[in-house]
Amino acid sequence: MVTLGQPVMVKKSSNIFLVGPMGVGKTTVGRLLARELGLEFIDSDHEIEEKAGADISWIFDVEGEAGFREREHQVLDELTRQENVLISTGGGAVLREENRRMLTARGIVVHLDTSIELQLKRTEKDRKRPLLQQGNRVEILERLRAERQPLYEAVADIDVFVGEGSSKRLVNGIVKKLQTVGFEKV
Repeated sequence: MVTLGQPVMVKKSSNIFLVGPMGVGKTTVGRLLARELGLEFIDSDHEIEEKAGADISWIFDVEGEAGFREREHQVLDELTRQENVLISTGGGAVLREENRRMLTARGIVVHLDTSIELQLKRTEKDRKRPLLQQGNRVEILERLRAERQPLYEAVADIDVFVGEGSSKRLVNGIVKKLQTVGFEKV
């Protein structure tokens, strides 16, 4: 994590990987950031659906979370080997140790974080998130946060809090932070 006053370890890379909880805006921010930096934007969940020929909810229903996580691992391995890409990962991509190793070794990892309140607001009408269909949404988001937050922080080169402000301002802030950790613009 980049904070003022601390020495910065530079990791040279032209790849950026966004991690963070569902509803934080990884896809929206990712598209804008990729355009700003001249990178190819790839949403890993979209790639999983394309390869499977089915949406994530169906994969969860038929193969369970374990089946989905195996598909996710295979897609992430393939995508993170590319150059000059910005990849928006699924919220649970950091659960597997192998995925965390790939992300940290093959690019600069940006952790987007937000409040549970904003997650609830942004996922309110979304029926495509299988983990949110299994009970009380607040309890589910709190449980996922407790489980995943330490993993996001462990892989992150940069931590960014996402509020309800402008996406453009957020992207500009991320670009400035990327310059401090060795991102090489294409």
